[in-house]
Amino acid sequence: MKKILKYLFIGVIIIGLFYVVVRVFKTNSKPAITFETMTLKKETIINKVVATGKVVPEDEVNIKPQISGIIEKIYLEEGAKVRAGDLIARVKVVPNEQSLNTARGRVRNAQIGLDNSKIEYDRNKTLFDRGVVSSQDFNAIKLTYDRAIQELENAKNDLKIIREGSAGGSSIANTNIRATVSGTVLEIPVKEGDQVIQSNNFNDGTTIATIADLSKMIFEGKVDEAEVGKLHIDMPLKISLGAIQDKEFDAKLRFVAPKGVEEQGAVQFKIEGDVNLDEAYFIRAGYSANASIVIEKKDSILSIREALLMFDKKTEKPYVEVEVGEQKFERRDIEIGISDGINAEIISGLTEEDKIKVWNKLEPIEEDDEDDNDNN
Repeated sequence: MKKILKYLFIGVIIIGLFYVVVRVFKTNSKPAITFETMTLKKETIINKVVATGKVVPEDEVNIKPQISGIIEKIYLEEGAKVRAGDLIARVKVVPNEQSLNTARGRVRNAQIGLDNSKIEYDRNKTLFDRGVVSSQDFNAIKLTYDRAIQELENAKNDLKIIREGSAGGSSIANTNIRATVSGTVLEIPVKEGDQVIQSNNFNDGTTIATIADLSKMIFEGKVDEAEVGKLHIDMPLKISLGAIQDKEFDAKLRFVAPKGVEEQGAVQFKIEGDVNLDEAYFIRAGYSANASIVIEKKDSILSIREALLMFDKKTEKPYVEVEVGEQKFERRDIEIGISDGINAEIISGLTEEDKIKVWNKLEPIEEDDEDDNDNN
């Protein structure tokens, strides 16, 4: 029995050694990793800044009423084209009861004052005609009488303004809201029956309509502080709209904000550009847009794929590995120029004949290894 166990033990050891030898042999027999190489090419590299924003009219005019009241009638719809002077809406005057009562009281007081002045004037006029009252005294009484007449007229005009919106024949002009400029009606934020307020020192007033000329559009966007120093007035822009595919509009930079605004931890600067429109396309106000601003462009320059670059941990300078023999590479420090995020300009360190090591070559997993893993 002991001999049998002994032989079994020896057999297990032999099998184990055989398995180890086979595994080592298979491991050593695997082919070495073969790195691919790439050569440099001449490319056109464009370094550009992309600003996000929207396309808006150059000027938007808000139409406000000259009097307070209620919208009685609206004659136009949003999107209508108008000329300066076209009727947009009519306002019905609703007088304030307290102001109306005060104005009525003023008229009555002015009438009482005028009646008293007239009695005094008539009496002294008779005496003046007889030569009893001097010219100087009569002129003072006449002045008081004339002022009473004017005071009554002013009080009546004020009452009429409160009731009708105007003291004379211009009441229709005040209650009729007309376009002050030619263009397209972008928005009518009120509806019939809404109460509106005239513009005054304490209130901007109610906007009845917004009008703009859609033939003059500008791009409004923002750029990061890291890029704003590269911009200057009259730089060309390429505007692409989210609503219009496969079409770019030319534009020219006309404004860069002198002060930035912090947004989500980054400082953004507002920019504006004049957009050259194409009559074949109808551009609506508020379209989202992207503006490509070319900072620098170089044609047919020696370039390298940025994926091939490595950077020294200490100096942070770029380098690559160049093939010097069959699957033998050496480090080569290089100097790069402008980049578009895909390709980078080679200033020095490489030639077109150099073969650059591709770093991300991975060793393939064999099927035997996968089977072993599954068994385990």
